[in-house]
Amino acid sequence: MTHTYNITGMTCNGCVSKAKSQLLKIGDITNAEVQLTSPQATITMQKHIPVTMLQEALTKAGNYNITEADGGMHHAVIDDQTKTWFQIYKPILLIFFYISVATFIAATTGSGFNWMTGMRVFMSGFFLAFSFFKMLDLKGFAQSYATYDIVAKQWPGWGYLYAFIELGLGIAFALNFNPTVTNAVTLVIMTISIVGVLQSVVNKRTIQCACLGAVFNLPMSTVTIIEDALMIAMSAIMLVLVA
Repeated sequence: MTHTYNITGMTCNGCVSKAKSQLLKIGDITNAEVQLTSPQATITMQKHIPVTMLQEALTKAGNYNITEADGGMHHAVIDDQTKTWFQIYKPILLIFFYISVATFIAATTGSGFNWMTGMRVFMSGFFLAFSFFKMLDLKGFAQSYATYDIVAKQWPGWGYLYAFIELGLGIAFALNFNPTVTNAVTLVIMTISIVGVLQSVVNKRTIQCACLGAVFNLPMSTVTIIEDALMIAMSAIMLVLVA
């Protein structure tokens, strides 16, 4: 269900970012769009959350007050619960399809399919594509990532750094730069990343996955686990083979 709210006290984009960050920390909120123009907040939630709870969260961000924009009459709109699995994950499925096609073309030779080249090209495409979407709204990604990643929870700056690490790994795989170091860094980074994902899925927290930044509203699920596990498996295999 999605509801609209008015928030008073916000005067700049910094206020918007702080308000959105606090709202997204509420467990049952799956997405929050906050702006300076009315209605200032459009919040998607798994179940109805009292305004008092929203106000409590916003108080931590600053001197902001939230009221229902529809005068207390809540109207649920079409959200992820009405969509099919394919409709929800269409963006990430398309990305994997295009990366897979590029991988097949690059790794297919006259003598067959070169698996080492295939894994390297796939991982390069994966990191470059995913870092691209994170860069479109770096602040939004960092805020979303901090809601579940074990490192970003303690240090919000990790979300900003993580996007650039993905970009660097994408370039490193494309150039085949020092395979041992590149795969070792990938193994460590992705292993850390999957911990927060596993915790969220096991605890059945309904939150937004930040894998494609803040551009797409993708729910955290086993798809995210598979995505991270695939990168861990490939980096581990390539580490063994290049050793």
